[in-house]
Amino acid sequence: MYLGIDVGTSSVKAVLVNDDQHIVAEASSPLTVDRPHPLWSEQSPASWWSATSDALATVRDAARDAFAAVRGIGLSGQMHGATLLDASLRVLRPAILWNDGRSHAECAELEAREPRTREITGNAAMPGFTAPKLLWVERHEPAVFAKTAHVLLPKDWLRLELSGDLASDASDASGTLWLDVGKRRWSNEMLAASRLSSAAMPRVLEGSQPTGTLRRQLAQEWGFSTPPVIAAGAGDNAGGAVGVGVVHSGQALLSLGTSGVVFLVTERFAPNPGRGVHAFCHCLPNTWHQMSVMLSAASCLSWIASATGARSEGALLAEIDERGAKPGSVLFLPYLSGERTPHNDPRAQGVLFGLTHDTTRADLGRSVLEGVAFAFADGVQALRDAGGAPREITVIGGGSRSALWTRILASVLGEALLVRERADLGPAFGAARLARIAVTGESVETVCPAPRIASRVEPDDTLRGHYLRRLEQYRDLYPRLRTAFAATAA
Repeated sequence: MYLGIDVGTSSVKAVLVNDDQHIVAEASSPLTVDRPHPLWSEQSPASWWSATSDALATVRDAARDAFAAVRGIGLSGQMHGATLLDASLRVLRPAILWNDGRSHAECAELEAREPRTREITGNAAMPGFTAPKLLWVERHEPAVFAKTAHVLLPKDWLRLELSGDLASDASDASGTLWLDVGKRRWSNEMLAASRLSSAAMPRVLEGSQPTGTLRRQLAQEWGFSTPPVIAAGAGDNAGGAVGVGVVHSGQALLSLGTSGVVFLVTERFAPNPGRGVHAFCHCLPNTWHQMSVMLSAASCLSWIASATGARSEGALLAEIDERGAKPGSVLFLPYLSGERTPHNDPRAQGVLFGLTHDTTRADLGRSVLEGVAFAFADGVQALRDAGGAPREITVIGGGSRSALWTRILASVLGEALLVRERADLGPAFGAARLARIAVTGESVETVCPAPRIASRVEPDDTLRGHYLRRLEQYRDLYPRLRTAFAATAA
C-alpha cells in the first residue's frame, strides 16, 4: 500500500493505492487563500497540516487495514510558495503563494543582481517564483528576513512536520529560481543574489528517492504497522504527469485545474524563457520538461458561475450546452490573477469584451470556456516557438470532466486530447507512484504506465475555422490594454 498526499491551493488531497494501482480510498480537505492586499495571495502552513490530518483521518476510517499496511508516502504540492522558518524551524509569516503578484519590481532587481539568471535557471524571473518573494521580504519586512534561516516549499514544509527532514525534489526546486536546472543542484550565484546561502536550502533529491521515514510517534498515532518511507515527491505538475504516465520525451499534459498548464517532457534541459516558457527538471532522473502556465483556468468558471448567480458550475455548463455548439460572440481575457505565459504580466486583468443587451449568462459562460482555451493556445504556441513538439496531449484536472470544454479546447488547439480514467487524481496519484519506486526500486516503466483512455476528443473542423479567426481577435486585445492594466495597477 502506498499513500499520495497533494498540498494544493484549494485543498489537500490524499489517495491510498494498492499494489495493483487501484485506489482503495481517497479524501480531500479544503483550504482557503488569504488576499489581504491587491496582488497578495497567502496561506498559513498550519492550515496545510490541519487539512492533511483531516484527509488522512478520512482515508484511514475508510480502509483501516489497508491504511495500516502503507509502506511509502509520496508528497506533491503547489509550487513556488515561500515558507520562511527561523533557526528553530518556526514559521515566521504566512506562506506567499505561487499566484502572488506583489514582487514584480523585485524580478527586475534579481536579474540585475545576477545577469545570468535566465541562463542558470532556464527561466525569466516572475513574481510567482520563490526568489523574488524573498527580495520583497528583504525590502518590506527586514526583521522577518533577518530571522529567516530556512526556506521551504509547501510540500517540503509538510515533510518537515511528517519526518523532521529538510529535503526537496528537483522538479519543485526548479520553480524557486535558486536551482541550476541543467545540473539539478542549488546555484550559489542565484542564492547570493537573494542574500541567502545553501545553508538555507533543503537537500535536493530525485522525486523517486527516499528522504526519510515518518516520525515514529505519528506512525503510532495514525495506526501504521511500521513507519512508512517518505519519497522526495514532486511539484504538482510533475506529480500529475507521473500520475497519468507522462514520463517520456514528447509526451504532453494539459492541466485544466485552478491554474492552467501545458507540460511537455524533454530528454534534456531546453530553456527558452523569452515568451514565458518554463524549463524545469522532471521528478524522474535525467529527465526535464518545458511548461507554459496560465494563472487562472478552471477558477474562471467558478468565478463566472458565482458572478452570474448560476446554481453551480455544472448547472452553468449545462445551460451553455443547451444553447448548442455555435461559438460565442463575447471575448474573455482570463487574467483574473495576472498572467505568466506568454505575457509575464502580474498586472494584467480579466476582461469581457463585446457585451450587448442581448448577452446572456450562457453567453458569458461560453466566453469564459473559449477564453481559457485561447490562453492555452498561446501556451502551446509558446512551446512550439521554443522547439517543443508534443506528440500526444493528455488532459487532466477538474475541467477535463466537461465534454463541452474539452471539445472547445481540442477545436481551438487543433489537436486531439486524451482524457484518461481517474485523471482528476493526478498529483496525489503520481506521488503515490513515486513512493512505490522509493520503497521497491522498481523501474519507471513498471510503476508509471498511462491509465486507460476514457475518451479521445477530436477537433471539430467547423469550430476550428471559426476559432482561428476569434483567436486572432483575442490576441489583439492584450497589447491594446497592456498600458491600461499597468496604469490601473499603479
